[in-house]
Amino acid sequence: MEYLNTSSEEGFILVGFSDWPHLEPILFAFISIFYSLTLFGNTVIIILSQLDLRLHTPMYYFLCHLSFLDLCYTASTVPQLLVNLSGLDRTISFGRCVAQLCIVLSLGGTECVLLVTMAIDRYAAVCRPLHYTTIMHPVLCRALVVFSWVGGLVNSLIQTSLVMAMPLCGHQLNHFFCELPVLLKMACEDTGVTEVNLFVARVIILVCPLLLILGSYAHIARAVLNIRSMAGRRKAFGTCASHLIVVAMFYGSAISTYLQPVHRYSEKEGKFLALFYTIITPMLNPLIYTLRNKDVKGALWKVLGRSTDSA
Repeated sequence: MEYLNTSSEEGFILVGFSDWPHLEPILFAFISIFYSLTLFGNTVIIILSQLDLRLHTPMYYFLCHLSFLDLCYTASTVPQLLVNLSGLDRTISFGRCVAQLCIVLSLGGTECVLLVTMAIDRYAAVCRPLHYTTIMHPVLCRALVVFSWVGGLVNSLIQTSLVMAMPLCGHQLNHFFCELPVLLKMACEDTGVTEVNLFVARVIILVCPLLLILGSYAHIARAVLNIRSMAGRRKAFGTCASHLIVVAMFYGSAISTYLQPVHRYSEKEGKFLALFYTIITPMLNPLIYTLRNKDVKGALWKVLGRSTDSA
């Protein structure tokens, strides 16, 4: 039986949160605030990383890229969500949907790999402190970042091509952006083979990096426990706590969304979970890294003091 992919001709209607019209004005207000905080917090980290020489280290180099990634990630979904919530336009063309899916998956995959590079940096700092500057050479740091971006892009192209190769039926997309599990549920044919291929791609980009992170922190924990002084232990754990919190938030939401069978995916729950990893997590990342970090807070006060003096 042949199917006509009418979605490619007419695009989609993003249902968003229109099933709860009383909730839309509240969401619009809160998301606008959170988005503004996300833009401000991540931009501040990028600027501080460039201005303060004390932050010209591998850890802040990776953090700078994470902040830039979060800015791109929110920009790919949140403005469209705000337009959707205002009721002005709930449509998206097929081409824009494909581009959005590819961008979201690419940025998500890049963050998976980038968090591994940050774990490697923490492993070198705690377990190999005497060789840290040799191991985390600027050339290696740049190579790891390039690998993160390229790895995320390649994995995204594979997943996007697998999904969009299937015929899709209907025009109503029950989400606020083009999310992969929702598009799979719109397929007009059996998705068994495609789901297996997608699962392999997700394991490569999600599970493998997570295992590397857990392995790095297992070595870090063993090294920290061998430190005799409590002050030394607290300092070592303090350097890793922020990264662990970010890893837990990111991978917790990503695994619950992408590593479950399509028939178990709840579109209603998926929309609210997506709010967490598209808005809340990018907003919290700058706070998590700055509130526990004396260097970033010192750089911020230094810049503010300099601005006050110049005024």
